[in-house]
Amino acid sequence: MHSDPVSDTSLPAVPIAAPHGAGLANFALAIGGLAIGTGEFASMSILPIVAADLHTDLPHMGHMISAYALGVVFGAPLIAIFLARMPKKAMLVMLMALYAAGNLLSAAAPAYGSLLLARFVAGIPHGAYFGVAALVAAAMAVPEKRGQAVSRVLLGLTIANIFGVPLATWLSQAFGWRSAFLVVGVLGVVTALMVRRYVPFIAAGDASPRRELGVFRRAQVWVTLLMVSVGFGGLFAVYTYVTPTLLEITKVSPNMVAVLLALIGVGMTLGNLVGGWLADRSRLWTIFGALVWNVVALTAFYYTSANVWAVAINLFLIGCGIAVAPAVQTRLMDVAGDAQTVTAALNHSAFNCANAAGAWFGGMAIAHGLGLQSTGLVGAMLALGGIAVLGVSVLMERRQAPVAVAV
Repeated sequence: MHSDPVSDTSLPAVPIAAPHGAGLANFALAIGGLAIGTGEFASMSILPIVAADLHTDLPHMGHMISAYALGVVFGAPLIAIFLARMPKKAMLVMLMALYAAGNLLSAAAPAYGSLLLARFVAGIPHGAYFGVAALVAAAMAVPEKRGQAVSRVLLGLTIANIFGVPLATWLSQAFGWRSAFLVVGVLGVVTALMVRRYVPFIAAGDASPRRELGVFRRAQVWVTLLMVSVGFGGLFAVYTYVTPTLLEITKVSPNMVAVLLALIGVGMTLGNLVGGWLADRSRLWTIFGALVWNVVALTAFYYTSANVWAVAINLFLIGCGIAVAPAVQTRLMDVAGDAQTVTAALNHSAFNCANAAGAWFGGMAIAHGLGLQSTGLVGAMLALGGIAVLGVSVLMERRQAPVAVAV
């Protein structure tokens, strides 16, 4: 593989100073990640509770996950394009307010159809928030440490799986699933207030809808997004149905589910931190390594899901596969040129295409009688598909830069 191109010329060479320090600014951005991560992943963990309350079977209730993912897919690029001239701090506050509203609507949804609509609304700001937050974090860091800066923003998303998701799962078991979305909505309001206070003002500069639309002419951006959409559906194929798998195949108690979900979060947090460090050394090798890791860890899930100790270790290892996130985010910044905002947001559209695909293919395998544990094999096949697309990306890069220095 070749060295990673660096063309993120729209980001400042000198770090931007935050009014109360970069630490508090990054913390505020990470709290937003905690809110979004809790809302997104808890939806998967509480799926059986929601399905039972709304008298819907599990595969159909999985459409709640797909509705959220579709909101991300459509919302991320549209917001980034049409609000390109909005200062990034104001955009972040607006996005968090919309996210809070979507979750409060979810908590109040009276039926299956209205819940799907509310989840779609909640998904709309997701990708744009992470995309803009990643750009703000990168702008506050020196160029050679932007991968680690992005990983700090994503830290809230991974920590959500240690504390937020288990807490939301427990609340749903004790007080009903609506309480989980209510808590996430409140956390969204808190984030909006923190961002308003601690994040520095960053003008939109010469950004415009026309300039942001230029990203769609960049083939390398499309191939990278396709790689994410295919390759990381595997994580979501398992995660969407992990709670019923643990209850019916592993046969653990409902209280033990929260502990096992937390292990995924620990793996995600460690993987994210290590992935940020690796991304600053080589984007491509980090992405390739994470995909191979996912193939192995997801295949193992098919065989470990019947044993509580084996599946506990396996879930931790599956969580570590999120190490790809900082590498993909910074690689997209590298190839985006002057269309940074929409490209950063599109990364999360791609991850949620993976979310929707994983939930869909995993649900199909279950509906066809292959068993809950078959989601691991479905996930491994998706990861292999991601490796194939990454290979296409590297070949394209070699043709464009045949004398690039080898990594």
